[in-house]
Amino acid sequence: MRLYQMQDSGNCYKPRLLAHLLGLKLELVDVDILKGESRTADFLAKNLNGRTPTLELDDGQFLAESDAMLFYLAQGTSFWPDDTLARAQVLQWMFFEQYSHEPYIAVARFWNVIAPECPPSMQSRFPEWHQKGYAALDVMEKHLNGKHYFVGDTYTIADIALYAYTHKAEDGDFDLGSYPNIRNWLARIAAHPKHITMEDRNI
Repeated sequence: MRLYQMQDSGNCYKPRLLAHLLGLKLELVDVDILKGESRTADFLAKNLNGRTPTLELDDGQFLAESDAMLFYLAQGTSFWPDDTLARAQVLQWMFFEQYSHEPYIAVARFWNVIAPECPPSMQSRFPEWHQKGYAALDVMEKHLNGKHYFVGDTYTIADIALYAYTHKAEDGDFDLGSYPNIRNWLARIAAHPKHITMEDRNI
C-alpha cells in the first residue's frame, strides 16, 4: 500500500503507527500541502478533497480520512473489538477526536510550529483553541481515571486516533502537567514494543 502524507501531520501518523503495529508495509509518498501539492490535478484525482493522508490500496483504490484508514486496517485485529458495544465506544471516541479534539489541539499546533507564519487572524483564535482543547483534555482525563485505555482493557484504534495529536499537544502550547491520567496513558502507548514515533520513517 502507498500512503500520500506529510511526515509531521498527526493525521498521517495514525495509519503509519497502526500499520507498523500490525507489521504492514507502507510506501510513503510525501505531499507538501504548504506548497499546494495536494491541490494538483493529479492528487485531486486520488482524493477529491485535496487532503492528506490518502491511502492507495493494493488494488489501486484510494481511501481518504485518517480514521477511516484506521478502521480499514484494523479489521480482523485486536485493535478493532469483537463486542458490538465496544465497537460503538471505539467509534464514539474517534468521533470525539475529530469533532472536539483535533480541531483545536491539532490546529493550534499547526499554526504554532508547522505553518511558516501565523497571520493575525489565526493568532487571535488561540484563546478559543486553548479553551476548547483543554475542555477535550478534561474529558479524556476524567475518562482515563482508573483505565489503561479508552475502551476496555485493550489498545484500540480509539487510542491511536487520540494519541496522534495529544502527544504533541505541547507544540500548540497546551500544558499537560495537570493531566496525570493522560500522561500515564501516553507513556503506556509509547511503551508498546512495536511503537514508532511521528518522526520515524522506518515502516
